[in-house]
Amino acid sequence: MSVLVNRCPVSVPVDLPPAPPAPENLSYSLTLPAAAQSPAIARAATRTVLRAHGLDDMTDAAVQAVGELTACAYRLAPASEVYVSLRYREGALRVILFDAHPRHTHPRLATACDTRRRAALRVLACVVKTCGGDWGFGDAREPGGGTRMWAVLPREGARSYTASARGR
Repeated sequence: MSVLVNRCPVSVPVDLPPAPPAPENLSYSLTLPAAAQSPAIARAATRTVLRAHGLDDMTDAAVQAVGELTACAYRLAPASEVYVSLRYREGALRVILFDAHPRHTHPRLATACDTRRRAALRVLACVVKTCGGDWGFGDAREPGGGTRMWAVLPREGARSYTASARGR
């Protein structure tokens, strides 16, 4: 006869320090007001996060990308907030922004709006191209809809961008 014993899992002692920040566990998100000061706040947060996770070598490219995406979202968002997400996966920083601007159903309005957004992201396109990354925008899949914008910055490309920006 065997007896099954159910036990709660052993909890982690509270005196153990948390895992130190490392590139592999960089995963942050924040909601900002759709306001003129938000790009500066997003850039400052990005600098702090990258420094804490040992990714200082990506700072210039990442801060530029975050600032461009946040500024575009603030200018085009009809709602009062924008959502920013920073993740480091597979050797690249992934920056995602959501704003509440929905896709237009009328084809000419959709084309005009996409053209306006693409023009607002010209500098982002140059930064991402220099880093060998990817960027774009499209429908948000989250409840409430809106627009999702993203930039993927490979670490090696961002490192080269930062080195050239600093004249090394």
